Amino acid sequence: MSKDNDRTVYRRSSDNQWVDKRDNAERGFNFKTQAEAIASGREKLLNAGGGELTVKGRDGKIRSKDTLGGGNDPVPPRDREH
Repeated sequence: MSKDNDRTVYRRSSDNQWVDKRDNAERGFNFKTQAEAIASGREKLLNAGGGELTVKGRDGKIRSKDTLGGGNDPVPPRDREH
């Protein structure tokens, strides 16, 4: 997995839109709800071969992190959140 694929979902304060953005991109995709932005981020990460999805709450603090897609770890850590 490449860090280039990592994505962040956050709320833009200027217009209260939820944004799904690749971490090294200038612009992202806008949504009315956080759930729509998360679904978009998950889909894009899986299509790109995997990466980490970071979700920030309304206050801008990290609410959730999830690693999606491939990997060859024979003993992967147990995800207690998802």
